[in-house]
Amino acid sequence: MKKDDVDFHLDITGQVCPLTFVRTKLMIERMAPGQVLAVRLKGAEPLKNVPRSVGELGHTILSLAPETPGGGDGDVHLLVLRKEKGAKGA
Repeated sequence: MKKDDVDFHLDITGQVCPLTFVRTKLMIERMAPGQVLAVRLKGAEPLKNVPRSVGELGHTILSLAPETPGGGDGDVHLLVLRKEKGAKGA
């Protein structure tokens, strides 16, 4: 996905759970269906919980990958998602 395909950016690398998902959800609520959000996250808990929670709300995960190739769970990851019409909390 190209940088131009993303409508919003959110950096939650300095946050801890549950604030990581709360901030992500608040941003999604401001978006229109079909818009794309790129979320920078760091740490094992956000890496596991944020994508799972976004999916449970009914939004589409477009990609989840380390920003630096070969990065591990403790490195910064980029989660790209699309807000879906009719999703919970939309």
